[in-house]
Amino acid sequence: MAEKKTLIKDYTSGPVARQLLAFAWPFMLSNLLQTAYNLVDMVVVGRYVGPAGLSAVGVGADLIHFYTFVCMGFCNAGQVLISQYVGLKDRENLSRIVGVMFTFILGLSVVISALGLAFAGQVTALLNVPPEAMAYCRQYTVCCTAGLFFLVGYVMVAAILRGIGQSKMPMVFIVIASALNVALDILFVSGGMGPFGAALATVIAQGVSFVLCVGYLWRRRGDLGFEFHFKYLRPDRGNLAKLLKLGVPMGIQSCAINLSMLFVSSRLNVYGVTVSAVTGVGNKLSTVASIICLALSQSGATMVGQNFAAGQFDRVTKTLVTAVTVGLGYSAALSAVMLAAPEAVFALFDDDPAVLAMSHSYALVAVLNFFGYALRGPSTALCNGMGFPVMNFVLGILDGVVMRIGLCVLLAEGFHMGVMGYWLGGALAGFTFFIVMFPYFLSGKWKRRAPPAAAAS
Repeated sequence: MAEKKTLIKDYTSGPVARQLLAFAWPFMLSNLLQTAYNLVDMVVVGRYVGPAGLSAVGVGADLIHFYTFVCMGFCNAGQVLISQYVGLKDRENLSRIVGVMFTFILGLSVVISALGLAFAGQVTALLNVPPEAMAYCRQYTVCCTAGLFFLVGYVMVAAILRGIGQSKMPMVFIVIASALNVALDILFVSGGMGPFGAALATVIAQGVSFVLCVGYLWRRRGDLGFEFHFKYLRPDRGNLAKLLKLGVPMGIQSCAINLSMLFVSSRLNVYGVTVSAVTGVGNKLSTVASIICLALSQSGATMVGQNFAAGQFDRVTKTLVTAVTVGLGYSAALSAVMLAAPEAVFALFDDDPAVLAMSHSYALVAVLNFFGYALRGPSTALCNGMGFPVMNFVLGILDGVVMRIGLCVLLAEGFHMGVMGYWLGGALAGFTFFIVMFPYFLSGKWKRRAPPAAAAS
C-alpha cells in the first residue's frame, strides 16, 4: 500500500495532525472554488436579474441539492468502504467496489433525472416559489436536472479518490471547472439567459470536470486494479450489498435533511420575494462555512475509516480533535465578519434596500450555522468513517424531521416568531449530529464495532 508513487495513500501511521491538514487543504481549496462559482451564480443573477432571480436560484439549488444528495449517500458509502479496504489492505475488494459505484450510482442518477424532469412542474409548485420567480425557478431546475448525470458523476469519482487518500487531483479538476463556470456564467446570464444560463454554465463546467476525472482514473487504473470493461463494471453481489447497507441509511439521512430544508424554504417563500432572497443568500453564506469544515469531514472520514478498520483507535481520536479545533477557529473568524458588517456581506449578492435591511436580523442565524458546521463535520467523519448505517438513519430522522421541522414549526408558529423562527429552527438543528455523536464517542462503544468492509463479500 505504501509503494512509491502509488495512487493509494495509507494513513494508518505517521503524524495525524500533519496528515489530516495535508490531506484536507486541497479539499479546502476545492470547496472554496466550488463555493466561489456557486456564489458567482448568485452574484451575477442578482446583478442582472434582481431579487426574483436570486429567489429562483436559491430555491432551485435546494431542489438540485436534494436530488444530488440522494446519490451522494451512496457515494459516501463507497468512500467508507474504499477507505476501510485500504486500511485492511484488501486490493481485490477495493477494485470491485469501484466498479459497483460506477454502475449503480450513475444508473441511479439517470433514474432520478428522468423522474425530476417528468414532475418538474409539480415539484416547483410544491415549493411555494414566489410568483415573480416561478418561471425562472423552473428554467433553472429543469436544466440542472437534465445534467444530473454529470453533477453526480463528479461527486462519485471525487468520493473514490477521497477513499484512497487522494485530494490534489480533484482540486485540479475543480480549478478548471470553476474558471469555466465563471466565464460561462457571465457570458450566458449577461447575454439575457437569466437563471437558465447560470444552470447551463454549472452543468457544462461539472460535465468537463467529470470527464477529466474519469480520464485520470483510466490512466491510473493499474493502481486500483480496475479496468473499464464489463468484468469490473458488473455489480459484485457482496460489495453491492455492502454499498446498499451503508448507502440506503446515508441516502435516507440526506433525503430527510434536505426534504426538511425544502419544507423550511417553502414556508419561508410564503413571506415574499425579499425573505426568499435573504434565505437564498443565507444558504450560500452557510456554504462558506463548509469550505473548511466539509474538507475536514471529507478527509477525516477517510482517515477515520482507515484507522478504524486497522484498529488504530488513538489515531481516530487525534483526527477528530484536530478537525474540531480547526473548524471552531475558522467559524469564529467568519462570525466576527458577519456580526461586524452584515450589510456589506449581503451587498456582495444584492444591493436591494429591503434585502440589506433584513441582513441584520439574519446575522445571528448565520453565526449559529457557522458553528453548527464546525461541530457537525467531525461528528459526520466519525459516523461515516466507521460505516454505522443505523446511526446515519437515526441522525437523519432526528436532524431532518424531529429537530429541523419540529423546531421550525414550534418557534415560527407555536411561539409566533414567524420568519426568525424558521431561520433559528434550521440553524439549531445543525447541532444535532454533535449532540448525538459526542456522548457516543466519549462512551467508547464505537471501538467495539466491526468494520463493514471486513464482512464476507
